[in-house]
Amino acid sequence: MEGAFAEKTGKMGLGVLRFSPHEIVCLVDSQNVGADSAALTRVDRKVPIVASVEDARALGADVLLLGIAPPGGLIPESWFPTLDRAVELGFSIVNGLHDRLAPRYPFLQSSEPAVAADPADPPNFQTPELPNQFVYDIRTEPPDIGVGYAEARHLTNARVLFIGTDMAVGKMTAGLVMWKEALARGIKAEFVATGQIGITITGKGVPLDCIRLDFACGAIEREVMACKDADLVLIEGQGSLVHPGSTSTLPLIRGSQPTHLVLCHRAGMETLPRLPWVRVPPLVEFIRLYQDLAEVCGTYVRPQAVGIALNCAHLSSDAEAHLSSDAEALAACTQVESETGLPTTDPVRFGMARIIENI
Repeated sequence: MEGAFAEKTGKMGLGVLRFSPHEIVCLVDSQNVGADSAALTRVDRKVPIVASVEDARALGADVLLLGIAPPGGLIPESWFPTLDRAVELGFSIVNGLHDRLAPRYPFLQSSEPAVAADPADPPNFQTPELPNQFVYDIRTEPPDIGVGYAEARHLTNARVLFIGTDMAVGKMTAGLVMWKEALARGIKAEFVATGQIGITITGKGVPLDCIRLDFACGAIEREVMACKDADLVLIEGQGSLVHPGSTSTLPLIRGSQPTHLVLCHRAGMETLPRLPWVRVPPLVEFIRLYQDLAEVCGTYVRPQAVGIALNCAHLSSDAEAHLSSDAEALAACTQVESETGLPTTDPVRFGMARIIENI
């Protein structure tokens, strides 16, 4: 997570830190060595913060996860020497960014078909230390996908699509919190991961942003149809209709044929932070736009809006002021609920029980 906190690109690492069932040995970030990880990340899971992959290896780590999700989704050039060193040390690598690492390390096991090394340019690495050392490029189009046919419309379960007013606003987090709470209630629930973080956490899903456009609806449809025996299917949302760089809404809607919608929004956000000229519409109107698009003048079933997941992370500017920040978050939720008439909650602070009950 080198530089992730200064540049606010650490979404991947924070998501895995909050939700992954696997042991996390440490965070690698030379800018925050020795800091309290719980205070820095606001995730209640303390791990050491070390300066290098050598330090991580000394602590017993054997898989290096690229913990950032920067705009554009590319690996920073400055990271490649560190990745090369990690491979020399015996690390496997989990890569959720668009740059593929399998061609760079063709001698490692890969989730992709075998990539032949160029004999004129052999890799300058020692024999890998781990016999099962691998590189996993998550953003790789899965095989055998096709076009969509709205097959999910025949299902009788509840299918909840998480929509948002912006990128990186909490759609995955709200969905994972709701999934875990539904399972704890004895509900037969499934979470459909559609991005690199959700796939890393759950071990399955489809990376929507690397699927060819013609097959995007079909890829989501296949994942949802695989959950046909579940009573509640939670589909991780991506992007936003209001964002000029987002194209993911239509395949998510067409592929999942949602019966319900949960809107995810950053508390107090009136314009997009990176694009201040883009105004966020009134939330009720924004939800109606998604419902109209999903329904297409009565062609498909109109999904019901069942709640709002409010991201209040930015309200807690002081990690020690936990009680007051909770009060601020509660006030923000109350205001949005009064404006929209929908149950509103901060999933991380208050959970998703009210929205589950509304469904």
